[in-house]
Amino acid sequence: MKDIGLALLRIVPSLMMMTHGFPKFQKLISGDFTFANPLGIGEAPSLFLTVIAEFIAPILVILGFKSRIAAMPVAFTMLVAAFVVHGADPLGKKELALLYAVIFVVISLVGPGKFGIDRK
Repeated sequence: MKDIGLALLRIVPSLMMMTHGFPKFQKLISGDFTFANPLGIGEAPSLFLTVIAEFIAPILVILGFKSRIAAMPVAFTMLVAAFVVHGADPLGKKELALLYAVIFVVISLVGPGKFGIDRK
């Protein structure tokens, strides 16, 4: 049952994360690079890195391919969302980003389980 639980922990939040990343992916491929710049690296790089974290990395996590590594940019992006983008907001506004961050930190720590491509 542990491996089924790990598969659910990997797949369901990753699919939900992709619903946030897909519009950003569409924005990127359409050539519209206007985006928030929370780390001061520029709008285009911020958008590109966010697309990797919210759309590309979750695909790898779903597949269980390099899940431990792929979960890290997702967790980092969610921590930036919680503490930089929503830093002055109440906890209710940060809650979703914090939940995602914890989930993807756990995936980084425990790996994909036996139902991932990386199974060992």
